[in-house]
Amino acid sequence: MDMLAVQLKQDTHCTVKDLAIEHGVSARTIARDIALMREQGMQIDADRGRGGGVRLDQNWGVGRMNLAYPEAVDLLISIAVAEQMNSPLFLASLGSVRRQLVASFSPEKRKQVDRLQSRIMIGVTASTYVQASANTPPKRVVQALHQAFVAQEVLAIRYQREDGDVSERDVEPHYLLLKYPIWYVVCFDHLRKAPRTFRCDRILAANMTGARFPLLPKEEFRASFVDNDLSM
Repeated sequence: MDMLAVQLKQDTHCTVKDLAIEHGVSARTIARDIALMREQGMQIDADRGRGGGVRLDQNWGVGRMNLAYPEAVDLLISIAVAEQMNSPLFLASLGSVRRQLVASFSPEKRKQVDRLQSRIMIGVTASTYVQASANTPPKRVVQALHQAFVAQEVLAIRYQREDGDVSERDVEPHYLLLKYPIWYVVCFDHLRKAPRTFRCDRILAANMTGARFPLLPKEEFRASFVDNDLSM
């Protein structure tokens, strides 16, 4: 039935008979599937008379996309980045999309993402030297980092420094910093008991701990922002 819905949306004119032949089923089966699709709320129009056909409204499906919470978080962060970059080409509908996403969250999660944009910083483009050493972080690491960032939850990470040394530490991901194309996470590091900045592509593993942390003001991370040529 999903394939039938896609075809009805793409084709401007399909008769029940033609659909039955193409899908190798009876016209009665196609009619039954169309009836079920209508019951599910799909807007299917029918042209009456000789040569008439059926089609799915071209606008059907807009606003009906169901996202898992991690997917919604990833999309929210992407929207926040685009808004921070202040490009008029991409800002036309982003505010509306963000509001609709946030509205789909529970009241508790709505509060957690309310200040999302102010916690994402855009810095200068990374040097060619830094870009040359960049890697793509594992998807599981990115998802855990995004969720911990939004939920203000302590993250247990395994981190590899530039010299190859690997350490295990618990961090509080307070701010995200993009120095295109490199992402950094500005944290309070429990191991050093001080603010630290970590390159996201050097995080080898990340797991949420369930422990929450209060958001610290940017002034607590002044050194990290100054080092990255960011104004407070």
